[in-house]
Amino acid sequence: MTENTQTPSSPYSELPTSYAPADVEGKLYERWVERGYFEADEKSDKPPFAIVIPPPNVTGSLHLGHAFEHTLIDAITRRKRMQGYETLWQPGMDHAGIATQNVVERELAKEGKSRHDLGREAFVERVWQWKGESGGQISGQMRRLGDGVDWSRERFTMDEGLSEAVQTIFKKLYDDELIYRAERIINWCPRCLTAISDIEVEYQDDEGELVSIRYGEGDASIVVATTRAETMLGDTAVAVHPDDERYKHLVGTEIELPLTGRRIPVVADGHVDPEFGTGAVKVTPAHDPNDFEIGQRHGLPNLAVMDEHAVITVHGPFQGLDRLEARSAIVAALRAEGRIVAEKRPYTHSVGHCSRCKTTIEPRLSLQWWVKVGPLAKAAGDAVRDGQVKIHPQEMEKRYFDWVDNLHDWCISRQLWWGHRIPVWYGPNGEIVCVGPDEQPPSGEGWTQDTDVLDTWFSSGLWPFSTLGWPQQTDSLAKFYPNAVLVTGYDILFFWVARMMMFGLYAMDGTPPFHTIALHGMVRDERGKKMSKSFGNAVNPLDWMDKYGSDAVRFTLARGANPGVDVPIGEDWVQASSKFANKIWNATRFAMMNGATIEGDLPSAEEMSATDRWVLSRLNATVAQADAFYEDYQFSKLSEALYHFAWDEVFDWYVELSKTTFFAGGEPAKVSARVLGEVLDVTLRLLHPVVPFVTETLWTTLTGGESLVIADWPKDSGFRDAAAEAEIEGVQTLVREVRRFRKEQDLDDKQKVPARLDLSATALAAHEAAIRQVLRLQPEGDAFSATATLPVGGATVALDLSGTIDVEAERKRLSKDLAAAEKEKQQAEAKLGNEAFIAKAPDNVVDKIKGRLTKAEADIARLTDQLAGLPQG
Repeated sequence: MTENTQTPSSPYSELPTSYAPADVEGKLYERWVERGYFEADEKSDKPPFAIVIPPPNVTGSLHLGHAFEHTLIDAITRRKRMQGYETLWQPGMDHAGIATQNVVERELAKEGKSRHDLGREAFVERVWQWKGESGGQISGQMRRLGDGVDWSRERFTMDEGLSEAVQTIFKKLYDDELIYRAERIINWCPRCLTAISDIEVEYQDDEGELVSIRYGEGDASIVVATTRAETMLGDTAVAVHPDDERYKHLVGTEIELPLTGRRIPVVADGHVDPEFGTGAVKVTPAHDPNDFEIGQRHGLPNLAVMDEHAVITVHGPFQGLDRLEARSAIVAALRAEGRIVAEKRPYTHSVGHCSRCKTTIEPRLSLQWWVKVGPLAKAAGDAVRDGQVKIHPQEMEKRYFDWVDNLHDWCISRQLWWGHRIPVWYGPNGEIVCVGPDEQPPSGEGWTQDTDVLDTWFSSGLWPFSTLGWPQQTDSLAKFYPNAVLVTGYDILFFWVARMMMFGLYAMDGTPPFHTIALHGMVRDERGKKMSKSFGNAVNPLDWMDKYGSDAVRFTLARGANPGVDVPIGEDWVQASSKFANKIWNATRFAMMNGATIEGDLPSAEEMSATDRWVLSRLNATVAQADAFYEDYQFSKLSEALYHFAWDEVFDWYVELSKTTFFAGGEPAKVSARVLGEVLDVTLRLLHPVVPFVTETLWTTLTGGESLVIADWPKDSGFRDAAAEAEIEGVQTLVREVRRFRKEQDLDDKQKVPARLDLSATALAAHEAAIRQVLRLQPEGDAFSATATLPVGGATVALDLSGTIDVEAERKRLSKDLAAAEKEKQQAEAKLGNEAFIAKAPDNVVDKIKGRLTKAEADIARLTDQLAGLPQG
C-alpha cells in the first residue's frame, strides 16, 4: 500500500456540494504547467520513460480521434511519472506540406491572387505568417483535454533543429546511394499539382465505363478493353501472353492505333493474363505503372499525352480537353469509326483518389527523387522478428510484415513550395551536388537548387530522435532515446510507423526508435460508422467537454479502448461517465464528512471489522489488476475494473455497510474512517491517470498533498483476506435477494419494512445492523406478523408486509412463475436426455441448455421457498 506522510489540511466543507468541471479544469491545468510537473529533466538519475505525440497537422484542430489517442498516452505517462520515472511526453506539430499549402492558397484566392503572383520566397513567408497567426490552435485544445506534455520542448517539423536533421539524413542517404533520382510512374494529383506517395492514395469504387476497342483490321486486329480511353493516345504497343496461341501470329508485327495514324508493335510479355478479358492489353508506358514496366522490358517509347493539369497535349482534335472530356470525345470518335465492339456502363471499379483533396489520381511518368527502401525495410522487419520491437496487439504483426516486406521505393519529392526543400544543386554543365547542413552550397553562374520539397512523412519519420536534438549528440538524446513505446492508430502503421522504424534504425546505429508499438483503432459513432463531416456524424470533442467536462470525455474514450479495435462512442456514454465523475465527487465528500482520514498508521487486521478487511483485500487486488491492464495496454478492461471497484465496491457497498459504524461512533468508527481514507487515497491515485481533474481536486482536499501528478503510484501490499471476502459476499447475496424481492413487490427503495432476521447459523450476525440499514428494515416490534419469508443460504429474513401486498395475488404470481420454471426444467432435461441430440449438437449449444437447467432448478428452489414463506389464509 502507500505511505502517507502529508498532513491533511482542507476539510470536506471546502468542496462545493456538486462538481462543476468548468470551475476546476482550466485552473488546475495551468497550475500543473506553471509548477513544471510535466517537464522532463535529462540530468535526472531516474529511469527514463519517453513517448512522442503523433504530431498533428498545423492546419488541424482537436478531433475525437486526437482526443482518444491523447487520452491513452496521457494515462500511460501520468502513471509512469507517479511510478518514479523521468517522464517525457514530447509535443509538437507537423508542417503538413500539401494541406498547409492548400489552406494558404485558398486564402490567397479570396484576394484574387495565386502563389505565383507572390513568388516562392514571399509565398513561404506568407505561410509562416499564417502558421504564427492561425496555426496550432490544437495546442490550446490539448490543454483543455489535460495533456501532460512538456511544453518547454515543443517542436515543429520545419523549425531550425528539425530542418538540420532532415538535411543531415538526406545527405547521409544520398552518399550511401539510398537516395536517387529517376524517371518513373508516380501518383499525380492534378488538383494539388504534386506527386503523392502510394499510401496517400485512397481507393474507392467509382462508376465509369468499360469499352472494348478494336485495333488493326481483319485477321491482324486485336480487341483491348479499357476504362481510360483517353490514354490510348499514348499507347506504344499491345501486349499478349507469350503462350497465347490466339495471337502468336501477330507477335512481332505492327498494327494501326486508331485515331492517330501511328503503327505500334504487338509484344509478348508474361505480365499479361491470357484468361482476363480478351487476353490482350494496351500498353501506355507514360500513364500506367504496369505498362511502364512492360515498356522497360521491351524498349518501348514513353509517350506522355497529358500535362500536369490532366489536359490532353497531343496535337489533334482532342488537344486542350480535360481528361474526362477527352474520354467521352474519344469514345464517340471510335464509335463513329466502328471501333467500339462492346460497352459496359455503368462499370464500377476501384479508382485512386488524392487523400488530401479527393481528386482522381493520374498515373504519370515523372522525374522524381526516390528512397531505395529495400535494405531499410528489411531492417525494419527484422527488428520486429528478432524481438527488438514488439507490436501490440500481436495479431497486427502480419499487417506490418505485409507492408515492410513488399515495400516499393518511396517517391519523396513533392512539387510544392512549403516544406523542406531538397538540398541538391544543379550546375551549368550537368553537375549534381548534395549539400549537408554544415556545407556551403555551390555558387556562381548557372547553379540552381532543386525546386521540389520533401514528402511530409520524410521529416516526421525522424520525429523520435530529431525532437531530442539529433544530429547533435545531446543529453536529451542520450537520456530519452529510444522511446519506451509508440501509441498510435493502426491506420498510420504504414504512413508513419514503418518510416520511423526505417530511419531510426538507419540513423541511430541499429537502435530502433521505440521498444513497443501499441496500436489502437479508430473512433466511430455509436452505430459503428466512421465519423465524417460528410456523414453528418462528426463530433467536436470540445462541445462534449463544455457540456460534461474533460474527465467524462476521457473516461468514455478509455473505457472503449480495446487494443487494435475501433471504438464506437455516443453522447449518452459521455453522459454516463459524467455521472461517474459526480459519483466520485459526492461519495468522497460524504466520506470526508464522516471523518475519512489518512492520518496515522493503518490499523492492524485484528482491529478491523470484516468489512474493513474485505475492502482492503479488494483494493489490493484492484491495484494488481490495474497494473496488469496498464502493462498490456488494456484500457477498456482497466477502466471497467476501476469503475466497478470505485462505484460498486467502495461507494455502494463499503460506504453503505459502514454507515452504522460511523453513526455509532467510538473506536470502530475511527478504524473504519482510517480504512476509508486509505481506500479513497489509493482509489483516487488509481483513477487519476484517466480522470485527472476530479481526482486531483478530491485527493488534495483529502490528503493535503501537493498534487496527484507527482504523488506515488499505489503498490499492491499483498494483503488478501479470503475469509472476509467470503463473509461480505454472503452479506451481498442476502441484500441482493431481499432487494430483488422488494422490487418484485413494487416497494419503494426508501420504504421501511419491519423484519425479523435469523442470522445465527451464519457469519452474518455481526452485520445485522448494517444489513438493516442498507435494506431499510425496521426491528420487528410487538405487533410483528411475518407475511413473507425469504431463506437465503443459512439465513432467513421474515418480512411484515401487512397492507403492502395482496397475498393471494402474490401466491398466484409465484405459482405461475414456478410452473414456468418447472416446464423449462422438463424441456432442458428432455433435450439433455436425448442421446441423438447430444451427439450432433455443438458444445456451446449443449452448454447453453445445461445453463438453462441449472437456472431453472435454482428458480424452482427460490420460488418454492417464497411460496412457503407466504402467510396461509
